[in-house]
Amino acid sequence: MQDFSLPATGGKTFHWHEARGKKLVIYFYPKDDTPGCTTEGMDFRDLYSEFQRLNTEIVGVSRDDLPSHEKFCTKLSLPFALLSDGDETVCRLFDVLKPKNMYGKMVVGIERSTFLFDEQGNLMQEWRGVRSTGHANTVLDTLKSLTER
Repeated sequence: MQDFSLPATGGKTFHWHEARGKKLVIYFYPKDDTPGCTTEGMDFRDLYSEFQRLNTEIVGVSRDDLPSHEKFCTKLSLPFALLSDGDETVCRLFDVLKPKNMYGKMVVGIERSTFLFDEQGNLMQEWRGVRSTGHANTVLDTLKSLTER
């Protein structure tokens, strides 16, 4: 995976190369404070301690700016960082931008996708075009099964 950095909530910057040593869940979502993205964020929040017990960090990525992310993080009490990819560099790197039909108009948006990496930064599993409800549980179950091998 190509190294990248993105501005993160909490006044930090996320650096891909600094994520080594822990497993990492990167989930891409379309927009802060929308129903599906709220559900997904709350589910990852509610399972966060279980991910932590498995030496796994979580970050969420969307094209929203940091003020929007900060507000969303506060509203949902998210214990993990949200990363702002306003110029879509990382979205393109992960190939999550897809054409969508929005109220009869074709637009390019983020396809809800999640990537699970091991401690060395190797891709363990990916999910594309996922539904938000129950997805965090699916990721956790997969992590458990891959860790138990």
